[in-house]
Amino acid sequence: METIGTWWMWAGFFAIVLVMLAIDLFVVGGGRQHRVSFREAASWSAIWVAISLAFAGALWWYLDGTAGREVANAKALEFVTGYLIEKSLSVDNVFVWLMLFSFFAIPLELQKRVLALGVIGAIVMRTAMIFAGVWLIAHFHWLLYVFGAFLLITGIKMWWFAEEKPDLANNPVIKWIRRHMKVTDELHGERFFVMREEAGKWVRYVTPLFLVLILVELSDLIFAVDSIPAIFAITTDPFIVLTSNVFAILGLRAMYFLLADMADRFSLLKYGLALVLMFIGVKMLLLDVFKIPVMVSLGIVAAIIATSVVLSLRRSAKAQVGNASKP
Repeated sequence: METIGTWWMWAGFFAIVLVMLAIDLFVVGGGRQHRVSFREAASWSAIWVAISLAFAGALWWYLDGTAGREVANAKALEFVTGYLIEKSLSVDNVFVWLMLFSFFAIPLELQKRVLALGVIGAIVMRTAMIFAGVWLIAHFHWLLYVFGAFLLITGIKMWWFAEEKPDLANNPVIKWIRRHMKVTDELHGERFFVMREEAGKWVRYVTPLFLVLILVELSDLIFAVDSIPAIFAITTDPFIVLTSNVFAILGLRAMYFLLADMADRFSLLKYGLALVLMFIGVKMLLLDVFKIPVMVSLGIVAAIIATSVVLSLRRSAKAQVGNASKP
């Protein structure tokens, strides 16, 4: 499959990712229990977005000089559109993470390590899934229609069940782990495993933090199944698909801490995400009949997300006013 990525572009991209991960893990509160403040989360969210846009600008500049203005405009627009779609769909990850940490009563200062490992796991899983998807599409074009139908159905289901809450108490993964592994009743800092002496032998126990880590990785895998097909509606260039995906993931942890105390204000955002999935699904189903321009796709996705955010904030404000007026 054709791609704009050269060997040194791939190498440069992975070098950027490794450097930013190292800074995030070992410089910004890395190596210790750390409660990420709203200000810190907002600062890093802005940094991640700025780096992503700078990457898009550098990509445009390079292609403008080597492949021409038309190619540069097209590829940069594909990157930005893919980044926006992946960033938007990643919000669902944030809501699930909030629910998991709340259910297991994990304090904020212990969440950072779990999310860091979750992000690393997501990057590895999505990289493998993207290259597999690119290969499959290159050999079986009809899979785009399968992806389109899948996204359309997923969007409809997300809209239909937007208000339902998952029953974590009866989660089969948690039940399986509890049946096959010994689990402590209490947290032990950021540790996933502890050793306890029983009948003269040392026995390994897992902590509730380990259960959360498993569920975070599982949720990343599930959401990747939704989000990766969505970007194939914009481009099948593996370099654009992977870079836009990874840049969206890199800022996910900062976005989590930014929204941790404000999730209730975005009650309608899930409906917006459902509409995005339905739109992308329809776009893929019409791929060989009518190709919706990337600029139009970018505008529609941005409008859907912005509208759902604004309506959510208005709804939240009205609810606060109503509660304040009650005696």
